[in-house]
Amino acid sequence: MEGTMTCIYESVITGVGSEVQYFIEENMVVIFNDTVPDDLKSIGVIHKQTELQADVAAGDVLEVNGACFRILFVGDKVNDTLREIGHCTIAFNGETNADLPGTLCVEKKPLPDFVTGATIKFIKE
Repeated sequence: MEGTMTCIYESVITGVGSEVQYFIEENMVVIFNDTVPDDLKSIGVIHKQTELQADVAAGDVLEVNGACFRILFVGDKVNDTLREIGHCTIAFNGETNADLPGTLCVEKKPLPDFVTGATIKFIKE
C-alpha cells in the first residue's frame, strides 16, 4: 500500500439546482451545503452540512460518486468557505491556478454524475 488515505470531508448530495447544467457545460460545478440561502440553491449542487477535518491542499483527491480527481490547485478562500457553508467552485480544467479565490482546480477528465444521494469526499494521501 502506497500511503494512508484519510477522508477529511464527506457529504451526501441532497439536491441539484436547476441551473447546474450550465456550469457542467463549462466543466465546473459550484457546491454548497444545505444551510445556503434559497436564492443560491438553483446554481449549486447542495449537500448535507458536514465538518472539514483538515485543510484541502493540492495533491489531495476529490471523489464524487466514486470518481476520483487529483486536486491541482486550491484557492485562498476554498477552505474558509468549505468550513462556513460547504462552498467552493470546482473546475475540472487541469489548471494549476485560478483567478477567483474560491476555486478548486482538479485534473481534466469527464465530470462525474452529480446526483441526489451521491457522495462528495475530499481525501488526503
